[in-house]
Amino acid sequence: MQFKVPQDVQREDTIIGPITLKQLGILGLGGGLAYAIYVSLAKTYFMEIWLPPVAIVGGLTLAIAFLKIHNLSFGYYLMYLVEFTLLPKKRVWTQGTGIPFISPFEIVKQKQTTVSQSNELGKPKKSLNELVDIVDSYGKNAEKELSEKMKNLPTKQ
Repeated sequence: MQFKVPQDVQREDTIIGPITLKQLGILGLGGGLAYAIYVSLAKTYFMEIWLPPVAIVGGLTLAIAFLKIHNLSFGYYLMYLVEFTLLPKKRVWTQGTGIPFISPFEIVKQKQTTVSQSNELGKPKKSLNELVDIVDSYGKNAEKELSEKMKNLPTKQ
């Protein structure tokens, strides 16, 4: 049996022709607002007075519903434009300001290192040559030393 597999699952479903439900809602709200402006102004004023607000609302409605700039809808484009104009363009670093973010994983690592440091307080620190040997051997010598230390630990019975 053959089944029809959708090719573009990211595309919104269309309701009337190529118009999606979201676009239909935007057109309904914008058209209703434009019609309300027309009804309220057309009874008492000439066309020169009520036509500009109706045209502005209608054009903005059509732009929000259908216009895409750089593959972004016009509403998102306007929001990013406002964010770009309001936020500062330069960032200045001042030492000591702000709260540093400490990951929960870093807190666990810090606790583990303090525990391991408290166990080795009486032991002398490794010399530079010992550390170079560990790095050159890719830690294999350190693994051997660790396994030897683990063997020497008392076991719980």
